[in-house]
Amino acid sequence: MNQDLIIRRYIPSDEDVVVDLWSRAAREAHPFLAGEGTGEREQKMREVYLIQADNWVAEHNSEVVGLLGMIGSEIGGLFVAPASQRLGVGRALVEHATTMHGEVTLEVYTLNDRARRFYALMDFEEEGRRHDAETNHELITLRRTGRDSSLIQA
Repeated sequence: MNQDLIIRRYIPSDEDVVVDLWSRAAREAHPFLAGEGTGEREQKMREVYLIQADNWVAEHNSEVVGLLGMIGSEIGGLFVAPASQRLGVGRALVEHATTMHGEVTLEVYTLNDRARRFYALMDFEEEGRRHDAETNHELITLRRTGRDSSLIQA
C-alpha cells in the first residue's frame, strides 16, 4: 500500500470521515475505556484535537485511512482505519512525523498491547510511565529519534 499512500494536511472538510475513522480505531484499540469513540470523547476530538493539533491524513485511492495528530513534536494521536491496519499506514505516518521533527514522543496505554508492539517495532524507547487521572489507566511515554542524521542539529 505504501506506494499508493498519500499523506496530506487535514482540512476541515475531512472532519466527519476522520472522526468516524478515529471512533472505529479508538474503540478497537481501547476496549478498556468506557464510551471510547463516542460522546464527550468524540466532542473533544471535534472541538479540541482537530482544531488545535497539527493534523495529517493518510489517503489510499482517495479514501482516508489514517490520522496523525501532532502537538509540537509529540504524536498526540495515531489512528488507522481497522481495515487498513497492518498495511504500512501507521509506519508511514510515524516516518512522516519523524521526518518533520527528527525526534518524536507519544503516550500509549499500558493495556494497548497491539500499539505497544507496533511502537517497539518502530524503535520507540520507553521514557517513563504515569497514571492518567481522566481515564484511570496507566500511560507509557515513548520516544523515537529520526534516522536521518541531516535533521539532527549539532
